[in-house]
Amino acid sequence: MTRDVFGMQGKVAVVTGGSRGLGREMALAFAEHGADVVIASRKLANCEVVADEVRALGRRSLAVAYHAGSWADADRLADTVYAEFGTIDVLVNNAGMSPLYPSLDAVSEELFDKVIGVNLKGPFRLSTLVGTRMAAGNGGSIVNVSSIASQRPSPTEAPYGAAKAGINSLTLSLAAAFGPKVRVNCIVPGPFLTDISKAWDLDAFNARARSAFALGRGGEPHEIVGAALYLASDASSYTTGALLNVDGLPR
Repeated sequence: MTRDVFGMQGKVAVVTGGSRGLGREMALAFAEHGADVVIASRKLANCEVVADEVRALGRRSLAVAYHAGSWADADRLADTVYAEFGTIDVLVNNAGMSPLYPSLDAVSEELFDKVIGVNLKGPFRLSTLVGTRMAAGNGGSIVNVSSIASQRPSPTEAPYGAAKAGINSLTLSLAAAFGPKVRVNCIVPGPFLTDISKAWDLDAFNARARSAFALGRGGEPHEIVGAALYLASDASSYTTGALLNVDGLPR
């Protein structure tokens, strides 16, 4: 009988930014593969909705209000999960933000600090707290979520791209720091048609995508699941420090 290397039975997974979009898809996929899942995001009510979806799949779930840019909230989230479940086997740093701005010189210090805080500072603190406990215990998997903007930045997302490039670097640092018991990897998504895409000019995006991407389209939210399951589960037992692009190959 072939072992299910993608199985997550008995594991506890924490997904930040887990109340919508790619985070929700990953959280539900983990539950479908046997994990108990903690949903952490800014709005507790939205987290509770997804937590109920996880429970409907027969798994335990906990909703936690969490500001990804807060050092103290990272400590509180880690302590809350360990108090409730006694372990964290999988951590997904998915929460992020990329606010619009009219021009580069109009980026305020407050906006810059907020983008760096949510996309880099918070994941650093949460990963180091959880990774240290994982390494001292039974090990685990940390999955960071970066962006194609970290590799192909545009003027409209300069602070965001820089922060996500920091996540790419952090992935390599933490993989070296926490091995051999903890694996740290990174998903690098391209444009996905989540609820955020409702603010886009989709006709213009789709027209551009047909020529600008090898696959000719944006990603559907469920298409992140394969990469997330691979990196979170034993299927990637000899993979660490990897940046896995899920981007439709921009030309």
